[in-house]
Amino acid sequence: MIDAAGFRVMRAIADQGSFTGAAAALGYSQPAVSQMVRRLEQRMGTPLVDRVGRSVRLTEAGLALARHASTVLGALDAAEEEVAAIAGLRAGRVRLAAFPSASATLVPKALALVRDRFPGVSMTFAEAEPPESLAALRAGDCDLAVAFTYPGTDVARGEEDLDLFVTRHLLDDEVLIALPPGHPLALAGGPVDLTQLATDAWIAGCPRCRGHLLEMCDRAGFVPRVSFETEDYVAVQGLVASGLGVALIPDLIARTAFNPDVAVRPVTPASRRAIVAVTTPDLQRVPAVAAALDALVEVAHSPDLLPTFGLRRDADADAALDYHL
Repeated sequence: MIDAAGFRVMRAIADQGSFTGAAAALGYSQPAVSQMVRRLEQRMGTPLVDRVGRSVRLTEAGLALARHASTVLGALDAAEEEVAAIAGLRAGRVRLAAFPSASATLVPKALALVRDRFPGVSMTFAEAEPPESLAALRAGDCDLAVAFTYPGTDVARGEEDLDLFVTRHLLDDEVLIALPPGHPLALAGGPVDLTQLATDAWIAGCPRCRGHLLEMCDRAGFVPRVSFETEDYVAVQGLVASGLGVALIPDLIARTAFNPDVAVRPVTPASRRAIVAVTTPDLQRVPAVAAALDALVEVAHSPDLLPTFGLRRDADADAALDYHL
């Protein structure tokens, strides 16, 4: 019922003792102040001033409004300053979620960039595989997610409405084959044909990676014999190094958490996963979220910040944010 202008008028009348003094203090005309008081009285249903000749006294209700005006207007000023600080990147918060191999490579450098450039922005990070990270984004539990998808599948794995999100393509990550050092194909040069591994034991990763393994093997004409399952790529390489099986492994992991006892080779048919940053149409306009997104893109593109390893980068990765997978 009472807006900020009404509170300001009541406080000015209390401070100045007249409509004329209040008008001068606020930069209004005296009739404008009188009209504002009348409208307030109509809304409140009680007189707020006692007009005695040329003097004005506040009624009990008017004094109550004037007394609360300082608290209310102070809170409004503080809210405006806080929002201005967030808009100006002097403050703000970004909650980031990312899958494990990105959290070991892209994410730390992006977090450091935001910290160095905008010390007032708070960044928090939680590890989550897609589509769990997208569910958190939809639920409002995070502001930005780093996810991945394989050819023929969407980033939400059909479990989230992609129309709710916007994505930025960061890079393409080649899928390689990890072989035990004593494997006959470990010593061969060049790519390994997937059909040559039809009788091998396999080590599968996360559900999305396991699904990709099954699809690749199905296209190659066989069903893989999955003997072990783990989402930990360090464990995957340990199992491979011990001669317990072969595994598909992303180049991002092979180059950053490399096990010297594992032979890593390209595989045919070739496969790559797309690594993307995902947010919502509204959050992408929040300055702190936009700054974090720009940092992820910069890390993905800069050889100074992220060694090129074997990553295929998309020349159009800095296209408009409404590129949907």
